[in-house]
Amino acid sequence: MDAQGMPAARGIQAGIDRTPAQTASGTWLEHVHGWIITVDHKRLGIMYIVLGLVFLLVGGLEAMLIRIQLAVPHNTFVSPYTYNRLFTMHGTTMVFLVGMPLIFGFGNYLVPLMIGARDMAFPRLNAFSFWVAAFGGILLYYSFIGGNGLAGTGTAPDVAWFAYAPLTEKAFSPGHTVDYWAVSIFVSGIGSIGTAINILATVFCMRCKGMTLMRLPLLAWLYATVSFLVLVAVSPLTAAQAMLVIDRYLGGHFFDTQAGGSAILWAHFFWIFGHPEVYVLVLPAFAFANEIIPVFSRKAIFGYEAMVAASVGIGFISLGVWAHHMFTIGMTSFGNAFFTLSTMLVSIPTGIKTFNWLATIWGGKVRFETPMLFSIAFLFQWVLAGLTGIMLSVSAWNWQLHNSYFVVAHFHYVLVGAIVFMIFAAIYYWYPKMTGRMLDETLGKWHFWLMVLGFHMTFDVMHFPGLLGMPRQIYTYEPDRGWNTLNFIVSVGGFIQAIAILILVYNMVHSYFRGREAGPDPWDAWTLEWATPSPPPPYNFPVEPEVSSRRPLWDLKHPEDPDSAFE
Repeated sequence: MDAQGMPAARGIQAGIDRTPAQTASGTWLEHVHGWIITVDHKRLGIMYIVLGLVFLLVGGLEAMLIRIQLAVPHNTFVSPYTYNRLFTMHGTTMVFLVGMPLIFGFGNYLVPLMIGARDMAFPRLNAFSFWVAAFGGILLYYSFIGGNGLAGTGTAPDVAWFAYAPLTEKAFSPGHTVDYWAVSIFVSGIGSIGTAINILATVFCMRCKGMTLMRLPLLAWLYATVSFLVLVAVSPLTAAQAMLVIDRYLGGHFFDTQAGGSAILWAHFFWIFGHPEVYVLVLPAFAFANEIIPVFSRKAIFGYEAMVAASVGIGFISLGVWAHHMFTIGMTSFGNAFFTLSTMLVSIPTGIKTFNWLATIWGGKVRFETPMLFSIAFLFQWVLAGLTGIMLSVSAWNWQLHNSYFVVAHFHYVLVGAIVFMIFAAIYYWYPKMTGRMLDETLGKWHFWLMVLGFHMTFDVMHFPGLLGMPRQIYTYEPDRGWNTLNFIVSVGGFIQAIAILILVYNMVHSYFRGREAGPDPWDAWTLEWATPSPPPPYNFPVEPEVSSRRPLWDLKHPEDPDSAFE
C-alpha cells in the first residue's frame, strides 16, 4: 500500500493511553527554578513563544506611538529624536525579538513531537540558544539605560533597523547606542544559529521508525528549510555586526567611506540577511497553514510532493534576491535585470503552494473555527502581498516608490497579513496541546474580526500615501500633501489591531486558568503530537512510535476506513 493508505503502526496508542505521573507541586520557587534550568524542548518552546509575545506587546506599543505622531500633520506628540528611536526599536524588535522567537518557539515545541522524537538532538544547546537569544533582547533594551547618545544618558539607538553605514560610524553616532544595537543582534544571532543547527539535526537524525522523508510532516520539511536559511543568512549579518564594532573601536574601516571603506558593503551584508529573513519568517507561516488547513477542510494536503519541492525551491531562490532592496544604489543594468528576474522567479513556487492550499479547501468539509478563519485571511492577504511584491520587483517601478510608504505597506502585508495572522492561527490550534485548555471561541472570533478590520484599514490605506510620495522615515508633514485623512485612517486601524491583540492576551490568560479541558486530540487531527496527552509528558512518547503513513494518528483511529476523513 502507498504512504497515503497504510494504517498507522505500533507505538502510538501507548502514548494516548498513558498519562504522565503526577509530581509534587513543590514551592513556586522550585517551579520557576525548574523552568530556568530546563532542557525540555516543550518548555523551551513555550518560553520562546512567551518571549516573542512579550516583545510583540512592546513593539506594538512603539508602533502605536509612531502612529499617534503621524495621525495628523504638524504633530509634536514626540520629538524628532524620540521618533527616530521609536522607528529603530520597533523595526528591530519586531524582526529579531518577535518573529524569530515565535517561529523558533513553535519549531522547538512541535518538530520533535511530529517526528516521534523524545527531544531535540542537542537539548543543552537548545537551552543555551534560548537564553542567548533572550539576553540579546535584554541588551537591546538596556540601551535605554546605558545608551549615552547625543541627547544624553539613557537613549536608544536611532539609526533605523537597517542601520545604513556610514550613519553607524563613530563620527555620526557617538556614545553607545549603536554598540548595544550591534551587540544585541550579534548575540541573538548566535542563538538563532544554534537553534537552526539543532532543528536540522533533529529532523534528519531523530525521526521515528517508518518516518521516511516522504512521510515527514510538511511542517518539519519547512522548518528544515528555514534552518538552512538561518545558517546561510544570519551568519553574514553576525559578521557585519562584528565588522561594525571593529570599525567603531579598533580602527577598522570596513564601512568608513572617508578612509576607503564602503557604505554599499554594509547594504550588501545587511540585505543578504534581510531578504532571506523574510522567508525565514514566512516559511513557518506556510508550515502552519500546511497543518491547519487540511485538518479543518477534512482533506489531505493537495500535492504533497509538489509542496515539498516548492518549499525547498523557495529556500534556494530566496538567497539570490537580496539586491532588489538596492535598485536605487547604483548597480549595473545587468545587476538590476538579474535581481528583477530572480525576484519574479520566487512567485512560481509560492504560487504552487497557494494553489495547493486552495485545492485542499475546495470540496472539503470546511469547519470555520478560529484557526481556519485566520488561515483563510492569510491566503487572501498573502496573494495581495505577492502582487505588490511583483510590482516592486520591477526596477523602474521600484525607483519611483523606493523608501516610500508603499514599501512599508507591502512588507507589513507580508509580516502582519501573512506571518502574524498564521502565528495567531497556530496559537489557537496548538494552545490546547501546550496547556490542556481550549481558548474561548467567542473571544477568538472577536480577535479575528477586529484584526481583519484593523489590518485592512491600516495597510490597505497605507499604500496610497506612498503612491502620493510620503517617505517612510518622516517625522511629520505639511497639511497640503493630501496625506491627512489617509494617515488618520491608518492610525485608527492600528489601534483596532492593538485592541484585537489585547483580546488574545486576555483569552490566553483566562483560558489557562478557566478554559475548557482539551483532551489529547480536540481537532480530530492526524499528526503525532495529537497522540500524546495535553500537555505532553516530559518524555513525549512512552515507547518510540512506528509509522507507515503520512497521517498516522488518523489511520489509528479509523483503521477500517483510512480515507473516510476525505470523503
